[in-house]
Amino acid sequence: MANKDLILQLKQKAKDLRKEIIAMIYKAQSGHPGGSLSCIDALVGLYYHKLRIEPKNPMWQDRDRFVLSKGHCSPAIYTVLADKGYFPKSELEGYRKINRMLQGHPELSTPGIDFAGGALGQGLSFALGIALACRLDKRNCSVYAMIGDGESQEGAVWEASMAAAFNKLDNLIVILDKNQVQQTGKTKEIMDIGNVALKWKAFGWNVIDINGHDMAQIVKALGKASKMKNKKPTIIISNTIKGKGVSFMELNHKFHGKAPNDEEYKKAMEEIEKIDVKKFR
Repeated sequence: MANKDLILQLKQKAKDLRKEIIAMIYKAQSGHPGGSLSCIDALVGLYYHKLRIEPKNPMWQDRDRFVLSKGHCSPAIYTVLADKGYFPKSELEGYRKINRMLQGHPELSTPGIDFAGGALGQGLSFALGIALACRLDKRNCSVYAMIGDGESQEGAVWEASMAAAFNKLDNLIVILDKNQVQQTGKTKEIMDIGNVALKWKAFGWNVIDINGHDMAQIVKALGKASKMKNKKPTIIISNTIKGKGVSFMELNHKFHGKAPNDEEYKKAMEEIEKIDVKKFR
């Protein structure tokens, strides 16, 4: 069981980064707040507790790798990487600006980025390629990938899941940010992906199902996943709420890719500031 103080620290970190996500998108007047807010808790659990990385040496060969397949949620990963020291926090001010480092979708020129996300459905294939390469090179590292539930409507995701299971990649761990909403509406109404736990299990994966906003569950799941060396890849189904933490963004597809205006920005920051991290989940 994770230390209660650790869990509280991680929850506070996620709260702080929620504010940075909203500020980035507001200043740029462009970006994707909904999915960034739904996945930030899992990213905090991963980067501040589990990943074996060296921010001052981002190309360290034996590091764990992370692939953000849902690349439009770049604000979430950028705030984490800046806070971890991969690049100065001042770079966040240049989000989505011409001739600046942090573009709308992650690029390999940015320290800490292992995959140039953008085309949905491709990240899992890339991650399994890295996992295969690490095994061939006899490197003791884990490869993590984050995908979305709208993205899971794409066939390439399931081809990759088959290939990962066939190749017995137990160094591959996927986090499915199942936030229930995609660009134009609720996922179940656009193309229901059904019981994903049963689907992934049928495809030969270990399956862990959690509340993706409960930090204790996140930390426990990441710990369990890293120990599953049973010649199967593992998926953590992270059940989340799109826009979590800002009432008018929650489960609202209009904030899939819409920046808040002045009034909305003020309200969002006030709501996040009022979050009681002890009760948040």
